[in-house]
Amino acid sequence: MRRASIWAPVILTCAVIALLLTMSGPRLRGQSPQATQPPTKKSLKIVGVEHSRPDSGAQMFKDYCAACHGADGRGDGPAVVFLKTPPPNLRIMAQRNHGKYPAMIVNGILTLGPDSTQAHGVLDMPTWGPLFRSMPNGLAELRIDNLTRFIESIQDK
Repeated sequence: MRRASIWAPVILTCAVIALLLTMSGPRLRGQSPQATQPPTKKSLKIVGVEHSRPDSGAQMFKDYCAACHGADGRGDGPAVVFLKTPPPNLRIMAQRNHGKYPAMIVNGILTLGPDSTQAHGVLDMPTWGPLFRSMPNGLAELRIDNLTRFIESIQDK
């Protein structure tokens, strides 16, 4: 009978310590209790397409490309979490093409879509050619050429 009374405080102490560790575990790891909550569901905001100036490749890149490719073209835009395939780093296109920027391929992708070339692969990128053609003033080629030149201007050396 005495043995049971010796183990009772030890078992009770272990139970209290286990309970305290369970309740304060996140705090011991430097997290707030809110940080242990399940992540909130990601939501995608659909917005209308703005008609950028056709003479500004930089502005068109910001309006049409930066959501996926990132503000500086590295493929790290805010919409990346919603894509099945991450977008490529546009800044290393010349490096990957033996030091020569593939302007014709980029122009073809923007005009005909990503399936227009095997080099681009299958991605979720929209085809901008029809969108540009639907814009007023029929400046599709100017838009595509200026966007192609802007992407060339951000190539890493």
